[in-house]
Amino acid sequence: MSSYLYGIKDGIHIIDLQQTLPLLNIALEKIYDVAKNNGRILFVGTKTQASEIVAQAAKRCGQYYINHRWLGGTLTNWTTINKSIKKLAELEKSLSLSSNEEASEGPNFTKKERLEITRKIEKLEKSLGGIREMGAIPNLLFVIDTNIENIAIEEATKLGIPVIAIVDSNSNPDNITYPVPGNDDATRSIKLYCDLVSDAVLFGIQESLIASGVDIGESTDLEGLVQLNASLDRKNNDAKAAAKTTKKKPTSKDFKKETVDAEDTKANAEAEEKAKATKTKKAKSE
Repeated sequence: MSSYLYGIKDGIHIIDLQQTLPLLNIALEKIYDVAKNNGRILFVGTKTQASEIVAQAAKRCGQYYINHRWLGGTLTNWTTINKSIKKLAELEKSLSLSSNEEASEGPNFTKKERLEITRKIEKLEKSLGGIREMGAIPNLLFVIDTNIENIAIEEATKLGIPVIAIVDSNSNPDNITYPVPGNDDATRSIKLYCDLVSDAVLFGIQESLIASGVDIGESTDLEGLVQLNASLDRKNNDAKAAAKTTKKKPTSKDFKKETVDAEDTKANAEAEEKAKATKTKKAKSE
């Protein structure tokens, strides 16, 4: 990190902000492009002073986060992680059914069993709550403190996922695709970077909606764009699911029914023709 330092005073490293600004702009442009193309961005920050800020920033722009503990294989072994996410959903569903007194077929847990399930849910929620809706590996990682999140960076590097990280004077910028020299310890500094990244995502979503022909009007409520974008995604997914639904093959019963219907229609048509002919004959005789 020596090339990113302005100098050292009283044993304190001073970061060269003249390098930070252009590198930050490049990183934000990348985030904007990923969000514009409907990509997934994963916020990673598990240290105490970053945990809550990272979660709030990711939720604000409708993205994903890990702020408690990085589970080894979160990216490289996504299949197993996805199973754990499904297990979390199942536990929540079973506990909900058990709590519903009106449910006739819900599981009947004892107080001890309910406590154990609740603890399992809380444990899984801490580790997976921020990525349970991600669906697949992300297109980009935004990391606070590369020293603590070194496993996340290694997994992303192995899979070729770009990494944007705030690199402090004690960090190693080698495996960081878009390094941003900055203070990764101060709460105010972390909040500033997270807010900038969140804004870049929101502006990318806004551009994506405009390009797709959605009229967002003059609203400046960027957070409202997240809900609109999620709504459109749900509609697109529903449409794709409907298109993939295969038609039910006709059975022998269906064939017989169609044959009977065709015969009835033919018989009705013949009866109508006979009635018309009789009526015409009668009219001529009169």
